[in-house]
Amino acid sequence: MGAVPDRQGRARPRSPEATNLAFFEQYKAGTLDIHAFLDFQLAPLARHSRAELDAWHREFLATRIRPLISPAARALVKRHAESGDLLAIVTATNSFVTGPIAREFDIPHLIATIPAQENGSFTGQPRGTPSFRDGKVERVDAWLESLGLWLGGFEQSWFYSDSHNDLPLLEEVTHPVAVDADATLTRIAAERDWLRISLRG
Repeated sequence: MGAVPDRQGRARPRSPEATNLAFFEQYKAGTLDIHAFLDFQLAPLARHSRAELDAWHREFLATRIRPLISPAARALVKRHAESGDLLAIVTATNSFVTGPIAREFDIPHLIATIPAQENGSFTGQPRGTPSFRDGKVERVDAWLESLGLWLGGFEQSWFYSDSHNDLPLLEEVTHPVAVDADATLTRIAAERDWLRISLRG
């Protein structure tokens, strides 16, 4: 969890909220150590039963996530689905958290960081390559390969992102889109004439 000095210079544990904020600042700066973050993020999964976690997740989806999903976001996904596009959510957030969100959007494929399990319980560790920065490209390539496909074989491909951490995958598709993006990605998108949109509200 890390530690911070008190007024006497003694180390005291950093609160989970402070640790999470510190990781978020690193993420925004592009300096996040994904393995250190996953040690922090996935550890709580190992401390609770799957029944407890599933109950909390249902409440989280209903009270925190679903209200944030805008009609514009749902309409965007629907347009791609009706066009017959192959749809996937590609995210660094672990699949336990994002699986129900993918189902909420009726998106059939999820490429996310995988929390390892043993006998149905989470171990608190990731499995395989985290879906972060260049790892997203690696995971997408492996997924498409398992389908007998490759990204360069598509006449058109889209990736929507709000973070400059996603530049490796944005640079691989024919239609990179900055969505309510951070300042760095907004600047780069403007310089490269990438589409910039908002899905808020």
